[in-house]
Amino acid sequence: MGAVREIHLKLSDPGSIMARMADAIVAEGLVKRYGSVVALDGLDLVVPEGTVMGLLGPNGAGKTTTVRVLTTLLEHDEGKATVTGLDVVADAKELRRRIGLSGQYAAVDENLTGFENLDMVGRLYHLGKQNSRARARELLERFDLVEAADRPVKGYSGGMRRRLDLAGALVAKPRVLFLDEPTTGLDPRSRLGMWDVISELVAGGTTLLLTTQYLEEADRLADKIAVIDHGRVIALGTADELKAQVGGERLELTVSSAQDAETAKAALTPLAIAEITVDDRGHRLTVPVSGGADVLVDGVRRLDAESVKVLDIGLRRPTLDDVFLTLTGHAASGTGTEDKQGEQAE
Repeated sequence: MGAVREIHLKLSDPGSIMARMADAIVAEGLVKRYGSVVALDGLDLVVPEGTVMGLLGPNGAGKTTTVRVLTTLLEHDEGKATVTGLDVVADAKELRRRIGLSGQYAAVDENLTGFENLDMVGRLYHLGKQNSRARARELLERFDLVEAADRPVKGYSGGMRRRLDLAGALVAKPRVLFLDEPTTGLDPRSRLGMWDVISELVAGGTTLLLTTQYLEEADRLADKIAVIDHGRVIALGTADELKAQVGGERLELTVSSAQDAETAKAALTPLAIAEITVDDRGHRLTVPVSGGADVLVDGVRRLDAESVKVLDIGLRRPTLDDVFLTLTGHAASGTGTEDKQGEQAE
């Protein structure tokens, strides 16, 4: 009786129930295999309502597979996942009405106009003729596509197609939005514009799961970041919390020659709190330090005493690049797609 009573009290706790209700996405022990390839290996993830969760990871880490499972496009082999309280397998049909998805490639019909694409999505969601057309015009205006609304999409730029694809994901006003590398292939200006649109959506209360290989994107948009590698979440926290895990500061300098680099390394070794690294070209050094501006001044004096020709020097905090490198063992890639084994197996 004692055990049963304890369980009953936990279920009856209003705080506990409200906490669970406030989770828009919950994944517990997700496993997905493609033959001998394990794409997800016990992945756990919780995303509270009205927040942005960024998924970071190298190619093949399991980011896209995670999105496919959570959006009902792919069934997992083990574990459990719910979105807006609905099971991604048992309640798949109803769940599709509540979510939006924009994948790595713009899923638009290039033979239709921008308006026709959005109107078609509205019809598929059974919004009705009048509501579908009204919603299409509303989104075309919101995404600055009014002038191109009645032109075939085949004449759109990459940035315009991306905006149209995201507009399509919003036709049904989803409570939860999944964006799988939404800015891949965009020029810097288009990327900044997309970030503004995403920020507006979140400000309006949308819950967002964002996969990206652009660390600056995660740093700017995500409330929390989950780093995935080999199908598991290996680190979770805010950008600042993840950076704090790496710790310390970095004295970075560029010198004119490989010989100067060796001299600089020897001169700065007494200041280093960890191993000094030199880039492949042999001209740029990164020195883990502590002490703030004082250590920068000390470093400059030491280099001057050895007559090292310094082209550039500065002190900075760890970045998400440092976090990524520390956790996964290599730098993040800003281009390309991932989960190739899974795509081929399917």
